[in-house]
Amino acid sequence: MIRPIPGVRLPWGLRHLNCLKTKELGQKRFVSAKRNKMTTTNGKHGLRYGTDASRSNLHGTTILAVRHKGKVVVAGDGQVTLNDTIIKHHAKKVRRIYNDKIIVGFAGATADALNLSERLEAKLERYNGNLTRSAVELARDWRTDKYLRRLEAIMIAVDESRMFLISGNGDVMEPDEGVLGIGAGGVGAQGAATALLNHTGMDAKEIVEAAMKIAASTCVFTNDAVTIESL
Repeated sequence: MIRPIPGVRLPWGLRHLNCLKTKELGQKRFVSAKRNKMTTTNGKHGLRYGTDASRSNLHGTTILAVRHKGKVVVAGDGQVTLNDTIIKHHAKKVRRIYNDKIIVGFAGATADALNLSERLEAKLERYNGNLTRSAVELARDWRTDKYLRRLEAIMIAVDESRMFLISGNGDVMEPDEGVLGIGAGGVGAQGAATALLNHTGMDAKEIVEAAMKIAASTCVFTNDAVTIESL
């Protein structure tokens, strides 16, 4: 890059050379003046990473599920955040579906989450309550359908024997240790729950309550108005 001398205007050709985009490790980096932030674009796959509102909404909550001593408990905080503003403190992000036999918890846009909940319930009706088959079919539709791919949410679904994380990337994952957390405070809540499960004699509900309090104390997108459902 040619550095201009203060007070001396470079010829057009040299100025043009200075404006050429540089490629580094297969990525293009550029600054968006409109948002005043750095955005990274992977030139090969066209994926964009940044702190836009939709991505923040996707992670602006905490859902935790724990299976322990024959019980499964799912909890979600009550805070709803719109960009940088808290607009609700007692939202219910955990609910029962399919004759109260399945518990689901969502992180993401509210309308998208309800849409996906209804679609999962329809799959459960079709496959006679088989959560594994229903989760796989929902993930496949979510991945391939043009409309569903625009939904911004991630969900946990549990029954008496299985626990799944279902995402819009087509993922259906079952945890190894019976503990699963999603959302902004999901990592902290899951870590706290795993430690309590392995090193205390607490039951599933006590573990979830304690872990959600820890998440609420460390994550600005999570509060202590917790909804708990159990099977």
